[in-house]
Amino acid sequence: MIVPKSAGVLRGTRGLATSAAARTSSVTLKALGLDSYNLGVYNGKWGGNGDVVESVNPATGEVLGAVQQASASDLDQTLAHASKAATVWRAVPAPKRGEIVRQMRNALFEKIEPLGRLVALEMGKILAEGVGEVQEYIDIADYAVGLSRMLNGQVVPSERPGHMMLEVWNPLGVVGVISAFNFPVAVYGWNSAVSLVCGNSVVWKGAPSTSLTSVAVTKILAQVLEANGLPGAICALATGGADIGRAIAEDKRVNLVSFTGSTGTGRSVATAVQQRFGKSLLELGGNNAIIVHKDADIDLAVRSTVFAAVGTAGQRCTTTRRLFLHEDIHDEFVARLVKAYGQIKIGNPLEPGVLCGPLHSKQAVAAFEHGISDVAAQGGRVLHGGRVLHNLPGNFVEPTITSIAHDAPVVHREIFAPILHTIKYANIEQAIAWNNEVGQGLSSSLFTTSPEHIFNWIGPAGSDCGIVNVNIPTNGAEIGGAFGGEKETGGGRESGSTAWQQYMRRQTCTINYSGTLPLAQGIKFE
Repeated sequence: MIVPKSAGVLRGTRGLATSAAARTSSVTLKALGLDSYNLGVYNGKWGGNGDVVESVNPATGEVLGAVQQASASDLDQTLAHASKAATVWRAVPAPKRGEIVRQMRNALFEKIEPLGRLVALEMGKILAEGVGEVQEYIDIADYAVGLSRMLNGQVVPSERPGHMMLEVWNPLGVVGVISAFNFPVAVYGWNSAVSLVCGNSVVWKGAPSTSLTSVAVTKILAQVLEANGLPGAICALATGGADIGRAIAEDKRVNLVSFTGSTGTGRSVATAVQQRFGKSLLELGGNNAIIVHKDADIDLAVRSTVFAAVGTAGQRCTTTRRLFLHEDIHDEFVARLVKAYGQIKIGNPLEPGVLCGPLHSKQAVAAFEHGISDVAAQGGRVLHGGRVLHNLPGNFVEPTITSIAHDAPVVHREIFAPILHTIKYANIEQAIAWNNEVGQGLSSSLFTTSPEHIFNWIGPAGSDCGIVNVNIPTNGAEIGGAFGGEKETGGGRESGSTAWQQYMRRQTCTINYSGTLPLAQGIKFE
């Protein structure tokens, strides 16, 4: 919610509740160095001249606090500071950069509980997931520290005598990170930790609705940089809305734009970056499927499906949204799944035992309702759930199971809510084809005990997704592998494996130490 700039010095504090939940939020903010009103721009100094945006607890509707966002001028100054900081940071040896990231890792660990609690309060995921998200940043920081000693190039054999060819990697400069509301800590962490050891400065624009988390994380990192006498703009922050994101995408000073969000917005970001021949890393939509074959471990598959479809209230990019069940086990599986859904506790994400918190916004609730209506209109039926829980404060809906045709338009549309479409199939080839028929290509999983099906699934005739799992859910990826997807998911890769190479420029270097000038391909030019 945007607050008029004329609302006074403590603008953003209006509507602050005095409930127990609000007292919890006050203690959490204080533990992280936040207040009811906060500046949302950091480039070595804190500032902000844009709109003041209130953060609202999606479980209660209460205002948690407010952040003054970046103006266009603020962003321009921040990019200038980040560009200057990048020249300082790239001169620091990579292992020394890793040492700074190690200190950031320790500082995050010291604040893991209040920061995880803030994620639960501001985003709406349950406390265990909020703390787990901070742990994910800590894990990728550990990974990046080791990576700082392994940014290896290679020696390439030269066909010319007295010559040596090398492939080396150097920093890009400034990396812009535009992250989404659903993972307000981890996605930035994936990008920031790896990008920093690669020698880049980072400018971050998180989702406006999770700006308190963005400020809290940046305060932790800034303290480490300042303690080491390094420019704060190495980890710069410019909170804001679509205008700030668009400006980052269009600015030539940003060498790489890493964007996480919807396919539609990602397409616009990619177009803007490509028009200036910049680099982009896209993590976009997912319409992920689980296939349960007739030889699967049913207990394992049911438990995995519940976590994959209901965790984070269906608001992960890797949430399972389609469930393909072999006709031989379909009815039994659906019955067990409906029973399991009936035992899910829905409520305030800070309460013990709650497994499904609220949707993040009223717009998400409206999208849920629209999706349920489309299921009925397109020949499907609701097997469980399907209702908005108006008896609870905040943005609560029932986790929902439907039965519908594989090619119904609503099935091919990503709805960021806990709606799971169940579909019966006859053979494994049919299930794989249906898995691949949607526009998105992020995550997929097959439950089977057949080696033949497993290796077919992960091979060229199998899933076309970036993440191809067997006997585990579609979500809950580890940091050691590259994370990302194909097709309308954008093709970007973050986190582990060789994802670090996207944050650097590859250079092929040929060195002549022979004293003569032989040319390649045997060309004579005399």
